Amino acid sequence: MLKDLLKELDYELIQGDLYQDVLHLEYDSQKVKEGSLFICIKGFHKDGHHYINQAIENGAKMIVVEKDVEYIDGMTYIKVQNTRYALALLSCAFFENPSHKMKVIGITGTKGKTTLSFMIDSILRRAQHQVGLIGTIGTYIQGQIYQTKNTTPESYEIQKMMHKMVKRGCEYCIMEVSSQGLMLNRVAGIDFDYGIFTNLSPDHIGENEHHSFEDYMMCKKKLFGMCKKGLFNKDDPYFQKMTHNISCEILTYSIVKDSDLQAIHFEPTSFQHSLGMKFETEGKVKLSIEMMIPGQFNVYNALGAILLCYDLHLPFETIQAGLKNLHVPGRLEIVPVPADYTVMIDYAHNPFAYDHLFQMLKDYHPVQIYCVYGAGGRRDRHRRFEVGAIVAKNHAFSIVTADNPRGEDVFRICHDIVKGIQAYNGDYVVIVDRKEAIYYALKHAQKGAIILCLGKGHEDYQIIDQEPLPFSERKMIEEYFE
Repeated sequence: MLKDLLKELDYELIQGDLYQDVLHLEYDSQKVKEGSLFICIKGFHKDGHHYINQAIENGAKMIVVEKDVEYIDGMTYIKVQNTRYALALLSCAFFENPSHKMKVIGITGTKGKTTLSFMIDSILRRAQHQVGLIGTIGTYIQGQIYQTKNTTPESYEIQKMMHKMVKRGCEYCIMEVSSQGLMLNRVAGIDFDYGIFTNLSPDHIGENEHHSFEDYMMCKKKLFGMCKKGLFNKDDPYFQKMTHNISCEILTYSIVKDSDLQAIHFEPTSFQHSLGMKFETEGKVKLSIEMMIPGQFNVYNALGAILLCYDLHLPFETIQAGLKNLHVPGRLEIVPVPADYTVMIDYAHNPFAYDHLFQMLKDYHPVQIYCVYGAGGRRDRHRRFEVGAIVAKNHAFSIVTADNPRGEDVFRICHDIVKGIQAYNGDYVVIVDRKEAIYYALKHAQKGAIILCLGKGHEDYQIIDQEPLPFSERKMIEEYFE
């Protein structure tokens, strides 16, 4: 009943009847069916308040608004201060508050959310727990994948998926919580048991995103007003600001500083063109860890997973086993090839990620690095110069190509990148067709080299204009050797 769904909201009944059954909840007027409650969401490009008549024609009986509209006789209108927040709380109620029926783990930060979520998922499943996961790569429910549009989907989709998890017997839900998801109230009403902070650096700042770094940081911080326990990377320079005046219990992990869990004696490992790390921990947990994912930043991710699973009272041997053979699609993913060099796919698409990646690779002493990369169209142009400069400064050979141009001139995007390469006298070639660019790297790489295919990661599509077209780097690499 409508009145029951509104129980947690402050609202004004403009006209109509609260004692009606809500058969469907919709924020897209085209999906409205008979008996729907339609919530008018104001987006970056469209405003649901302009589509009320279409929603009514499709069968909506009840409308939720945040501004004055033309009220039609016989319809029920509810006015709230923020319809995005209302959608989140209405969705929680409509799907019977699934977050109350599972342990919910939220992960936020600029980098590492996906890898950390897969680490936790691997350990929990190794411990025979039923797990659901929501994030950049999609929604996983007991291993079955459902495609999602955003890292943190719209609140209705989140609640619908969490409801499905409960029905399928999931005990845990792991969720990547983006700054956009927090800013747009997509996770409002969720009962988080844990929040994990990985790290912070400037990202998603600009038109239709965050207007400043301070705003970006404060949105991330919101998660820790919504959870019972917060796990924090104590080495991050923004640790103090992120933990200032928060209400949750704080646990910390670190490589450098005293903390609840600390990594020591870490070193890179390699085996048959695969790269990994091994290290030990001290503090609350004393373990020896081996994993076939490279990089010091992944030691941080592993520490977050270990500290969480320790707090969940999982066996130490289960934690070790869950991390040892972990595979994360498109995150430092090694593609096996019948050649004497290493091929790696990664989602790195900003200067922060590029810088960390190249610093990590120095520990493995590659003979040469071939870097296949581009930059997203309709995004910050200055970022293009920066990634080109980073590749050149690290003496890698740049193969500049298309990423997701989104209708922007690919040659202009490549030109912006090349400026950064030239500023540091880097070696490069421009091959606009990404498939041909990958083939060029595979053909020219020498023994002991590393080929990096950056920017696409897990994506199996390429957005040339507006529509995604099938494009899988992994398949193209396999086809080359066939």
